[in-house]
Amino acid sequence: MPVTTPPFDPPTAHDVQVVTAQLGRPARDVIGIAARCVCGNPTVVSTKPRLGNGTPFPTLYYLCHPAATAAVSTLEANQVMPELAALLEDADTAEQYRHAHQAYLDDRESIEHVEEIAGISAGGMPTRVKCLHALVGHALAAGPGVNPIGDLALERADWSPSRCECRAYDEDADAGVGVGGGES
Repeated sequence: MPVTTPPFDPPTAHDVQVVTAQLGRPARDVIGIAARCVCGNPTVVSTKPRLGNGTPFPTLYYLCHPAATAAVSTLEANQVMPELAALLEDADTAEQYRHAHQAYLDDRESIEHVEEIAGISAGGMPTRVKCLHALVGHALAAGPGVNPIGDLALERADWSPSRCECRAYDEDADAGVGVGGGES
């Protein structure tokens, strides 16, 4: 699965159309696709640090793939976050997580400085586990070994970036070959 950190290639109109279908709402201020399904559809979208309406938006890496989002939601519902948070008591894991936080900030700052969110990353980094969706999105975008909590959540999820579970997002879309031949 291709991963991407800034600078991003501009998203295509088709990318934005697929992300809109995945989210069930218009995609806002998309600046790139940071991770893709093996079939090519977006898995993680990258959003401008300041939205077009002026709102600061700290979540640079936004998990948009419906099957991935559902799998991560299941982890959260099954109380996996406290288990993963407990791992931060280990000094080495905590240090890796601080490095992940800094990598996230560096990626976002390379795009745009937004004073209101300076020093704020996502998902609870650098000291808490608050949103597995954000942490898995970062892990998928940055690749293995950057975000230890995101990597562990991804390992525990009932979804894999190496298996397509996409559906047809429109009549012209290449739906991939996932569950049910791309239909879900």
